[in-house]
Amino acid sequence: MNLQKNMIKLFHQDSSKFKNMKIKLIILAFLTVTLVNAQKAQVSSADKKFENLAYIDAISIYEDVAKKGYKSTDLFQKLGDANYFNANLKEANKWYTELFALNQKTEPEYYYRYSQTLKSVGDYTKADQYLKLFSEANEADIRAKLFKDNQNYLAELKKTSNRYEIEDSGINSQFSDYGAAKVNGKFVFTSTRDTGGVSNVKHKWTNQSFSNLFDADVDSEGFLKNPQSLAKKINSKFNESTAVYTKDGKIMYFTRNNYINGKKQKDGKNVTLLKLYKATFDGFSWGKVEELPFNSNQYSCAHPALSPDDSILYFASDMPGTIGLSDIFKVTINKDGSFGVPQNLGATINTEARETFPFISDENELIFASDGQLGFGGLDVFSVKIYKDGTYSKVLNVGEPVNSTQDDFAYFIES
Repeated sequence: MNLQKNMIKLFHQDSSKFKNMKIKLIILAFLTVTLVNAQKAQVSSADKKFENLAYIDAISIYEDVAKKGYKSTDLFQKLGDANYFNANLKEANKWYTELFALNQKTEPEYYYRYSQTLKSVGDYTKADQYLKLFSEANEADIRAKLFKDNQNYLAELKKTSNRYEIEDSGINSQFSDYGAAKVNGKFVFTSTRDTGGVSNVKHKWTNQSFSNLFDADVDSEGFLKNPQSLAKKINSKFNESTAVYTKDGKIMYFTRNNYINGKKQKDGKNVTLLKLYKATFDGFSWGKVEELPFNSNQYSCAHPALSPDDSILYFASDMPGTIGLSDIFKVTINKDGSFGVPQNLGATINTEARETFPFISDENELIFASDGQLGFGGLDVFSVKIYKDGTYSKVLNVGEPVNSTQDDFAYFIES
């Protein structure tokens, strides 16, 4: 009888344990499903920000999800891309490394981007391994052909290096400061520094203030001082950058978001793009701001440069006919002030990646930034001679220390 009671007691204990275990498993499954759904919701939120080019906000959410153990090809691609297009190449390298650790099939473009970020951390051997994989998977690509024909490119780049000494200009801030032009003895540049206004709106792409144009005095040793924001007729509440001036100092071409007469325009994806604008100096101030006729609400035009005789305007764009993410174009400026039809500079200059920030020297050399031509990593500065018949010499990397493992661009030289 006691044995029977003990068996019944044990049965009830086992049943109770089984029920408790079952309840725990149900709770665990519920929590797991809840966690997965929460992560998916976070990723979906980050994807929307990514698509709207709010890269900094997207990075914050993606990183939070990744720290919780969520892994996917799409997540690591976008985390890498958001950093890559914000010039955070070392951070992009971290996430592209995670991407390739998944051993999943990925687009050849990611071999190239990973190669670029490997250069940013100084691993040129592994960078070339992935550049080779990219070239084998994408033989028709201009970048693949450049690598195939110049596999000893790094040693060649070192030969053109050490021709410059780099010094701080005297006006740099903790924010982005770039671009250069000179007019009437003043040095003009672009900056995202806080101008001290009541409203300081951040750009979602970079989480920095919108860029504005500034000028500065140049002292007897060439250093810069007393930076001042340009007049409100030029600087708006959106981005202005990269000005260039005609030789007589009467006309300015510059880059601005698609914004004129108090109105902001957007493309079909609800993105405010970049346009080229012209301003005229009346002897006292800059005014009469007008956009150039080949601009569009469907593509960007930016970073103007003028030929030595002011008859040709060079610029970067992703307009139809572009080979890569952005190409360098030129357009004739007629004597009556009208413009011809923009022409792509072609595959000697442009690749499937980014070519941007053109500058024309007094010797008619085109100097530009590219992350498609062979370089040290990120955007590098390159030079090419423009011959009288419109053809070009071989493209040359200007070498270190102008170029580094990070982004280098917006070269300017006063002959």
